[in-house]
Amino acid sequence: MLALFGAKSAAASAVGGRHIGFHWMLPAFAALALSGCMPATTQIAAADPADPAAKAARVGYRSTIAPYTSLRPATPAPWRDRNDAVTPQPKQDR
Repeated sequence: MLALFGAKSAAASAVGGRHIGFHWMLPAFAALALSGCMPATTQIAAADPADPAAKAARVGYRSTIAPYTSLRPATPAPWRDRNDAVTPQPKQDR
């Protein structure tokens, strides 16, 4: 990231004197990088995992393949009957 910043600032200064405002990126990057080293200041309101009387959410089971139905072996129907079953019906007013 710092190499990219250096390359952008070098390219910006070489563009014929035009100044593109990248000067704010270094403090922002430093603050972002240092924020990962800071301890968490907020406590997560959760039950103690060592407490056997602590309330916990129920565990639910949901199958990942529940809507699946096997289509094998499927006996093929005559193609004309299958085609006629899915064609739109003719309108009565014509």
